[in-house]
This record gives sequence, C-alpha cells and structure tokens, in this order.
Amino acid sequence: MHDIEPYYNWLKYYDPADDERSPFHGKQYNHDVYSETIYGYYIDPAWDSIGSETLYVKILYADYLQGFAVIEFIGEWNDTLHNDIMTLKRNLLEVMINEGINKFILIGENIFNFHGSDDSYYEEWFEDVEDGWIAAVSFPDFILEEFRKYHIDSYINMGGTLQIPQWRTLQPLNFFDLVNSLVQRRLN
Repeated sequence: MHDIEPYYNWLKYYDPADDERSPFHGKQYNHDVYSETIYGYYIDPAWDSIGSETLYVKILYADYLQGFAVIEFIGEWNDTLHNDIMTLKRNLLEVMINEGINKFILIGENIFNFHGSDDSYYEEWFEDVEDGWIAAVSFPDFILEEFRKYHIDSYINMGGTLQIPQWRTLQPLNFFDLVNSLVQRRLN
C-alpha cells in the first residue's frame, strides 16, 4: 500500500497545504518518512489523516467560486467499527461546506472495503449541500453494491456513467464539468 500515491498531477492547479481555506493548510509533507498506517501497512506520506484509523484522503482540487471539491480516498471505509462517515463529516466536509463547497466529487478507486451502518450522517451531509450534490466516481463495483445495501445511493450519485476510468486525463475544471453534466442529467 505504501506505493499507492494520491493523484499529484493537479498540484500545479491546487495544493491543499497552500490553501488558507483548506483543513490541511500549512501542512508540511515529508516524503522520506512513512508514518501513517492502515492495519499495519504504511501508506504514502502525501495522504492526509481525517482522524480515522482506516480511511485517509487527499483534496485534489477545490474551487470556491464554483463551490466544488474533488477528494480522493484510500483505505477501508468503516462506518461499523470506526464511524468513518461521522469523522469525515465533522473533520473535513463541514469545514469545506462552511467555506462554500456544496458539490463533492469523491474518487474511490483505492477504497478496499466498506462496512456500513446507518445512513444518518449521509442524510445530514446531503441536506447540508442543499442545491449541490455528492458524486462517487470510480469506486469498485463491490463497494457500490455495499453502498446500495445501506441505501447510501439515496444521497450520493454513483455507478453507471460515473465510473470514469480516464478521469486523470482531464484537467480539474473539465473533470468537474463532465461530472456536473452527468449528475445534472440524473437530477433532471
């Protein structure tokens, strides 16, 4: 797992450590020291902790004028044992929502497992974004099935055309435009 890096080609457009509105503003990254682990396996030092033992993130891009953020994930999303959705919501999402973000693109290709619980925090997050939306892009099919089993698909747009394997070939604004158009088609 230590060689799975968050997508870094967008750093020229956005760096959460340089963004005064980011929860990770001012963070210093030491790429020579591997200290964070998921179940005893070291992960690349570029991933950011949200306070969960098993789930780490990287804000790849945030645009406060258009109100969107792209967040990449790694690890196990465990609502059963660790209530990861509560930790994610309180420590990251609420900070971003308070800064005007109401459209969230979640990149989940490095989510290895999901353990669900109730959907109350997902419902709360959905209500918090009001006129916005939440989209899960490139999550493994078995994770999407688990999301559906726990009715998370009532709050997060997922599957089908949102499985976008070529997302890395797009620039951040083009990627947002694509996801936004796909979500808008679903909402209309």
